[in-house]
Amino acid sequence: MIETPYLLFLGDAPDMLAAKVAIGIRDWRPENALGQFRLPGCGADLGLPDMTLEEAKAAGVKTVVIGVANRGGIISQEWKKVLVAALEEGFDLASGLHNLLRDEPDLKAVAEATGRTLHDVRVPSVKYPIADGVKRRGKRCLAVGTDCSVGKMYTAMAIEREMQARGMKATFRATGQTGILITGDGVPLDAVVADFMAGSVEWLTPDNDPDHWDLIEGQGSLFHVSFSGVTMALIHGGQPDALILSHEPTRAHMRGLPGYKLPSLEQLRDTVLPLAQVANPACQVVGVSVNTQHMKEAEARACLDKVESEMGLPATDPYRFGSGKLVEALAAL
Repeated sequence: MIETPYLLFLGDAPDMLAAKVAIGIRDWRPENALGQFRLPGCGADLGLPDMTLEEAKAAGVKTVVIGVANRGGIISQEWKKVLVAALEEGFDLASGLHNLLRDEPDLKAVAEATGRTLHDVRVPSVKYPIADGVKRRGKRCLAVGTDCSVGKMYTAMAIEREMQARGMKATFRATGQTGILITGDGVPLDAVVADFMAGSVEWLTPDNDPDHWDLIEGQGSLFHVSFSGVTMALIHGGQPDALILSHEPTRAHMRGLPGYKLPSLEQLRDTVLPLAQVANPACQVVGVSVNTQHMKEAEARACLDKVESEMGLPATDPYRFGSGKLVEALAAL
């Protein structure tokens, strides 16, 4: 487990989009996000206190988290000076970059000399089994998207928060670096060997109380030719009882694939449900999560009304307007 609270390192991030990991931590675990550390020229600002390493130490920070991703996931020399100083100051380091902390000789040497820990959350730490498809006790919900980065993680976390507020048993199950850094645990699914991906999801969502919900963090999209594999592993390994369709309606094309248009919600429903029912014949599509962050409120509410009318399912932006509709649909199963 990664020790909290955190100082979020934003480095020289050019904009807020590059600080996606830090934003997720700030939004969902604000009690763990005590401050931010920015290099000169940084174009991202989380609205958190700017702290020096000394100030962060005095505030009780335990781990410096690299909350930004640059092109290629490279740990630059400009970053190294701060990261080495952080280890010497007594902090652990955590990162979700493909470029691993432990593969940097200078960081590894300083960590060993100071007795600090390097957390590379994108590296599997468990020998996962091959999936066996045996039905597990408890209930599971998976958000599946028309595209990547449409709000699947935010949907699962919003449902967990609402369920727990209602006294329901619920656990968010992280499957990506941001989710793992938010919760301190999970499976880095995109770094698991393909044959073991579905098995790792089974491992992540074991037997539980009959009325307990695992809210599984979705990844990729069946319609995204680059990342559909992780989505299939979640669908079969997760054996969801319920699916939430996730959509971002303002996009002109699939993320990073200008030659591919987004599928409709109907296409997503009709494609994903038969695949999910291979592993769990009782699986149902119970609602729609719409990411309306680029819409004004009136436009967003009109969009949700339209989706509900066309799909015959409850629809909401769970982060903006609350996840109550989705929780009620799950509670009814």
